[in-house]
Order: sequence, then structure tokens, then C-alpha cells
Amino acid sequence: MERMVETVDGVRATESFGRAGDTALVLVMGATASMLGWPDAFCTALADQNLRVIRFDHRDTGRSTTVPPGAARYKIEDMAGDIVTILDAYGIERAHLAGMSLGGYLSQMVALDQPERIASLCLIASEPLGWDGAPLPHISDAFMDHFRALGTLDWSDAVAVTEFLVESDRLCAGPGTAFDVQAARTRVGQVLARTDSPASMFNHATLDSARDWTGRFRDIACPVLVVHGEADPILPPENGRAIAAGIEGAALKVLPGVGHEIPPEQIRFLASRIARHVGAAGA
Repeated sequence: MERMVETVDGVRATESFGRAGDTALVLVMGATASMLGWPDAFCTALADQNLRVIRFDHRDTGRSTTVPPGAARYKIEDMAGDIVTILDAYGIERAHLAGMSLGGYLSQMVALDQPERIASLCLIASEPLGWDGAPLPHISDAFMDHFRALGTLDWSDAVAVTEFLVESDRLCAGPGTAFDVQAARTRVGQVLARTDSPASMFNHATLDSARDWTGRFRDIACPVLVVHGEADPILPPENGRAIAAGIEGAALKVLPGVGHEIPPEQIRFLASRIARHVGAAGA
């Protein structure tokens, strides 16, 4: 069920799966992505594991409050604060967080700032908050070339925008599964149908942090599960290994053939593995 949550600077669109009395798991998607970045089948599979699953549209995505491209004045920490606002709106005192990419980064912030609210973390295709070691590999050259086209993309051309976003999905995909172009077009169509300003999603690329988080990921005390694709072209697996090595007791699962994605073939396994992690961590 979809629900709008009011904040001091607009609204955040949210949706829940499962029963209200079940253990709460909030899904936090990555940069530029709305709640549809979490496949419906994945949310349902988690709910089938007796979890109350909540996903939401980040600001500047989906049905959440959106500002024009280039007009964002918020910080990364403000996006992390949205997670706590959503917990409060749902009356949830303590929850588990599963964050993907930037969503994992935001989840680490919340676990450090309000540890009493967070029972555990699952960090998917993410990177360590405040990394203080040797440089870690990031976005591939192919992706960099692709994103340079943003400067000339005509956002009023629905076909061009769709093909650009489908190509983004293709570049994220790993070699373990054949890329389903039609499924990608369908998903992108759903994403575009839920926003009046698709270009605003790229406001996330302009954000700064308001605080110095250097080395702070090492201070996370709740149970942590790290899941990373072996073929991730955005945040290669060295990033996931760095998180797991830096947080005491963290578990690491590297998925062969998986990129920066949640492939349909991995949904049942991921839902089961996350549910075991949540169960072991407790309410």
C-alpha cells in the first residue's frame, strides 16, 4: 500500500508489503533511483519471510517532492534523515535497513547517528562510509562515457530518455544473466510514469556531505551483512570487501556473475539470506 509521508520540505512516497506486526525492514535504494529500483517480486519475497517491508521514493524521484534539475540544496545527510522520518511516520521504533549503492551509504549514516533505531544492516553493492584506506575502484570507463551523454539528452523526448535509461540498466548488468531489454523498457516506463521531472533524479550526482565521516564505518556496532556482485561495474567488489573487513563481525557474500543489480534469478536467494540475517540480529 502506498502512503505519503510529510516532511519539513515536502513529501516522501512510501509503500509497504507484509503485515504491520512483522519485523520491519526498510529498503533504501541508490542514487537516481525511485522505490521501483526494488523489484516487486523482491519485496514480496521478503514479505513472505514474515518481514514488514517498506520501500520509498528518494527526494527528486518518483512521487516524492522534486525540485528542478540543478536546484537541489539538500545534503546527503538530509537523505539519510528521510529514513528516520519514515520510521517515525510508520510508528517503528527499531528497524532493519537494507541499502543498495548510495542507499547503503545512507544506511551506514543512520546506523551511526541513531544506533538505537537500527537493528541490523544489509549493504548491497555499496561502499564504506568515510573510506580511509588506499583508493578503491569505482565507476567503469564505459559508464563514464555513457553519462557524458546527459549533457545533450533531450528530456522532452520520451524515446531518447527511455533508451538512455535502458542502456544504464544494461551497463549495470553482470554477465551471469542475459540482459532482458524488454523487461528493462517496461521498468523504465513505470519509472517515467511516476515522475513529472525525470531529469531531477540526477540532482543526486551533485550532492555534498555536510560532515566529515572519515573512518566512521568502522564504528558501526549492529550486525552487518555485505552483499556484492562479483562483476559490479559501478562499485567493484573491492568496495564490499572493504566494508566487511572494516566492521567487526560483518558477513560477506559475493555473488558470481552479478553486476550492480538485483537479477530476477537471485531474488529468492537474496530474500532468504536477508531474512536469516534479520532473524539472527533480532528485533
